[in-house]
Amino acid sequence: MSVSGSMNPRIGVKDLCYKPAGVQPCLSKSFSSVFYTKNLQATGSPSNLLPPANKSVAAIVFGDGSSHSKLYPLTKRRSEGAIPIAGNYRLIDAVVSNCINSNISKIYAITQFNSTSLNSHLSRAYSGTNLIKEGFVEVIAAYQSPEDKGWFQGTADSIRRCLWMLEEYPVLEYLVIPGYHLYKMDYQKLIDVHRSSKADITVSVLSKRRNEDLGFGIFELDAKNQVIKFKEDQELKASKSISVEDSKELDNIARRNFPSMGIYVINRNTMIKLLREYFPSANDLKSEIIRGAVSLGLKVQAYQFDGYWEDMRSIEAYYRANMELTRRTNKAYNSFYDRDTPLYTLPRCIPPTLVNDAVITDSVIADGCILSRCKIKGTVVGVMTRVADEAVIEDSIIMGADTYSHQSCPGIQVGIGEGSVVRKAIVDKNARIGKNVMIINKDNVQEANKEAEGYIITGGIVVITRSAAIPDGSVI
Repeated sequence: MSVSGSMNPRIGVKDLCYKPAGVQPCLSKSFSSVFYTKNLQATGSPSNLLPPANKSVAAIVFGDGSSHSKLYPLTKRRSEGAIPIAGNYRLIDAVVSNCINSNISKIYAITQFNSTSLNSHLSRAYSGTNLIKEGFVEVIAAYQSPEDKGWFQGTADSIRRCLWMLEEYPVLEYLVIPGYHLYKMDYQKLIDVHRSSKADITVSVLSKRRNEDLGFGIFELDAKNQVIKFKEDQELKASKSISVEDSKELDNIARRNFPSMGIYVINRNTMIKLLREYFPSANDLKSEIIRGAVSLGLKVQAYQFDGYWEDMRSIEAYYRANMELTRRTNKAYNSFYDRDTPLYTLPRCIPPTLVNDAVITDSVIADGCILSRCKIKGTVVGVMTRVADEAVIEDSIIMGADTYSHQSCPGIQVGIGEGSVVRKAIVDKNARIGKNVMIINKDNVQEANKEAEGYIITGGIVVITRSAAIPDGSVI
């Protein structure tokens, strides 16, 4: 979720580099939670007496990234967290499953943009199940009230306006995470680093990439992995204009710059003070609250993550992540087949896939499909997909359908029609591809907006929009 309103001029980026009036140079001691002091007095260690994560940590998951998503048109009628992945799942399932597998059982999902599909999925998949013992997944949809008449203006604003609900449970830390990235992380390790370092805030960074802003800013770290500076993309570009004689110093700084994953562990008292007292008008968590915490002298620690992580910042990234699943490369996300850290999703009451004389290689096939005398190679096929005779699908993502269409229904049937060829494409849900259609990007177009005709092309990938109807014999 990004800022949809303008930044308050009193809390601008430049202002956050200065101390507010009356604030001491370092506030970390006053922000540190009381339990640290008690435990140190009793044991000399800050973590020995801390309760387990399922009793002391609450996760705050943001289900959507922006009202101007780079995954459009996949986000035209759904939020980013609701986008299907690997046939059976939604992107947000990876994050919720990380929480469950990390023994974090109190999960709040804050949603706003195009949230109907996501809200429905979360409610049906995780409410009233036995997956989360002594916990819950609670959806907090954007709302207006007599005190707050506008919608959420950003990540910080949404958390601030939901504090009355978040404070119901006496947790010690909040784990703040985007719900539309694909990765597997044991959040318990992140929490352990946070507690052992006695930090006010701990941020997760990518250890294998340097000096590259992936949308959540850059943290400059010292030798003890403590954050000493927060930067964003425009600041990195400015630093690259440094003179030649200072290039050695620039290289040294670059080696200490780690891209943020947008994942934060924040002490409960720290969160409340930052949002209500020190930055009560701030909208964005990344550029205002986290930056402000560093400027105020709070202890902001970094946790270096070296596993697979795909931020799904574009159609190309989404396509690549799905294709890696069909090739089973070392780069692929592997929780789909991991019995120790399984990926959870909505259980469906649909029949198994029916294959009638089809040739299928290197593909992922979801439940409820009907595949008739077709050829499928290197493709992810979503739930309840129908592929007719003589159709050929290669290196594509077919998202499937919400229901079966009957042969007696007039017009083009939902699914891939007889004799059609689909290559390097994404076919969104409930799309109707007629007979003998060629979706092959025959002119090798890199970018094209043909949404009125039911498709766009981005990065050379053809995207058929949701519920589009492509007439018989069409060539794209």
